[in-house]
Amino acid sequence: MNARQPIKNPVKKVWHTFANSSAWHWFQKAILLTIFSLVVNHLATRESFPDGESYRFPIEGFLSSITLCILIGTIAHLNFKYYKKKYFSKKIEIAKIMWFMTSTLGYVTIMYIPLNIIGNVVVGGQTDFYYLLIGLLITLLLSFVLIGLLYSKDMYYLYRLSIKDAEIAVESGAKMRKLTYKNIACFYSENKIVYAVQNDGTTIPTDFTLNDLEKKINDQLFFRANRQIIIHKDAVDQIEKIENGKLRICLKVPVENDVIAEINISRYKRKAFMAWYQ
Repeated sequence: MNARQPIKNPVKKVWHTFANSSAWHWFQKAILLTIFSLVVNHLATRESFPDGESYRFPIEGFLSSITLCILIGTIAHLNFKYYKKKYFSKKIEIAKIMWFMTSTLGYVTIMYIPLNIIGNVVVGGQTDFYYLLIGLLITLLLSFVLIGLLYSKDMYYLYRLSIKDAEIAVESGAKMRKLTYKNIACFYSENKIVYAVQNDGTTIPTDFTLNDLEKKINDQLFFRANRQIIIHKDAVDQIEKIENGKLRICLKVPVENDVIAEINISRYKRKAFMAWYQ
């Protein structure tokens, strides 16, 4: 008698699909925007503070802050897409994150000033520079917090992806396979062919050049030791100081090859190598 097959729960299946979709990603950000707007508006004035005797729900402020948050979120999203494509997909650096935040806040400033002036003209008020400056500073501070909340998870995911789980598609003639960074010991060039060497010693010919690879792979993990080889940080077994300020690198990978056996770092690259390795 065959074992009874479990009945699939359609609700659970739909939820699983939704939780792994981009719609869920945007839903989470929408919830975060809403909660952020609620908290900010409830802390803004005494009448809006929940424990106050004269409490009333700040509907006007909530709607206006939601609108502002959507505008800021849109600016941050477009800027994040640009930085992700150009920088973050390869390497997550504090300097690049700060440039992302700074440029995003700059765009928010460009948006805020004319909107504030136009808003004052519409309601018949006057634009006071002092209040405009104070409002801008508060907006930038809240924007900094909001952008950090919106994209901290994305940054962490990209960081993990670039360090551990990233893959590179290796083409060899008509064949293609994917290699994970953590399983690659080095890439080396011999007779105008670039080979990928895995930690177990498996050698795979590729259609890349070392210059192509240097642009693609994560330079937190990989280092161009010389014209013939790119090495993985975890594959380094021993570093030896040799003549003329140079270094000799020995790898853990069990491959007998002259290029791999004799890896020299010139004295010009020594400082960059030590900074990378440490």
